[in-house]
Amino acid sequence: MTYILSFIVAFGVAAIAGQILIPILRRLKAGQSIREDGPAWHMSKQGTPTMGGLMFIVAIGLAVLLAGWEEMMAGNRNHLYVFGFALVFGVIGMIDDFQKLRHHANEGLTAGQKFLLQLAAAITFTVLMRGEGYLSANLFIPFLDITIPLPWVVYMVFAAFVMVGTVNAVNLTDGIDGLATGVTIPVALFYMTVSAWFGRTDLAILSAAVAGGLAAFLIYNFHPAKVFMGDTGSLFLGGMVCGLAFALDIPLVIPVIGLVYVVEVLSDIIQVVYFKKTHGKRFFRMAPIHHHLEMGGWSETKLFCVFSGLTLVLTLVAFFGVMDRYPM
Repeated sequence: MTYILSFIVAFGVAAIAGQILIPILRRLKAGQSIREDGPAWHMSKQGTPTMGGLMFIVAIGLAVLLAGWEEMMAGNRNHLYVFGFALVFGVIGMIDDFQKLRHHANEGLTAGQKFLLQLAAAITFTVLMRGEGYLSANLFIPFLDITIPLPWVVYMVFAAFVMVGTVNAVNLTDGIDGLATGVTIPVALFYMTVSAWFGRTDLAILSAAVAGGLAAFLIYNFHPAKVFMGDTGSLFLGGMVCGLAFALDIPLVIPVIGLVYVVEVLSDIIQVVYFKKTHGKRFFRMAPIHHHLEMGGWSETKLFCVFSGLTLVLTLVAFFGVMDRYPM
């Protein structure tokens, strides 16, 4: 099966790329700047190479070209559009990482700059997928097996909101060693399984490549991390998570399989709103929630195992919610 080949190729390329890229990043002094208001023990991570997401981005791209060649020759380009969409977010993240390294700080592009770039990418992708006939304005409701037709303009607004929100939620999840990697692997395996179930071989190949690339990246990213994915990697993964959901026409499955992402971003929003409303009081010890739990005594390894395990269970549940999306 071609998606197994895709997984193997992505895993192998990313594993080898890590041996090459990490020393290069060290020589370039591409080290991560750590938040001064974060957990004190995180300061030991200062200087750990960042932008490691490049290794799995390259690996995924090569795996898709190799394993998905027949699909491309047959005229199936859906997976290429999704990869290109995620790649645009990866480029936005890379620009952000470069800005951080240039100024030796934990802040890169402004929130406004990121939002406008991400919004433009989301709208372009939605219009392109609609124009190519890969996307409908019919909103499928998981578990209920019903579809609600929406006006195209309304669907566009909905899609842009979900895409930008998902990308930033995945980005927030990348706050401790291996967390975003571990949570996104079962999500990628879910997309691979659903794509194969629906007969969407091109998307199964892409999803398998994501899982394989991340599995290899975890070798270097698991605690204690030898490299961070940076915004380069986390924004790319965010684009992949929402891009695959829309390509499969099941966007409302994201809150189920991505519950960890949702909780992460909601905890951050709650913290900010509560802080402003109470003039300086905090709802959580620190946001997002993985830092709250960490400061409550959870180790990074425990957070990784609990959050990744929870996501795996949720993906199994979600499969039964979307398995009847298309008649077999």
